Amino acid sequence: MAEAAYVFAVELEVDPSADDPALRVDPAVVETTLRRRAAEPGEPGWRFFRDNLWRGDVNDHERLRADAAAALGPDVDVRSVEFRELRTDEAYLEALRSAIAADLGAFNADDVDEVLRKYLGSRIHVREP
Repeated sequence: MAEAAYVFAVELEVDPSADDPALRVDPAVVETTLRRRAAEPGEPGWRFFRDNLWRGDVNDHERLRADAAAALGPDVDVRSVEFRELRTDEAYLEALRSAIAADLGAFNADDVDEVLRKYLGSRIHVREP
């Protein structure tokens, strides 16, 4: 089965003093990795890269930050989100390329390579299982 994930660096702020002023954490801000499973090409949500990335960067930081905060829950303050890579295997990348080719008009591009560059830049990392 093909696998892929969008990988982000996220900066989180943890403030336990909101619930208990006797508690503190140091550092209160930490950076960690957030992985979002990539939908199978052709399935709902498969165009996540088109809707959220531009030339390998997040295109709307505030919206993606708010989405991450909602997913992680009310006790985590997400301060920032930065796209790192689409981590994929060869099978997923081939399926993605085929889905893009079948729907090229939705990307306002002449070919699949242009689409991948426009939205993901050089941030596709192919790993074999």
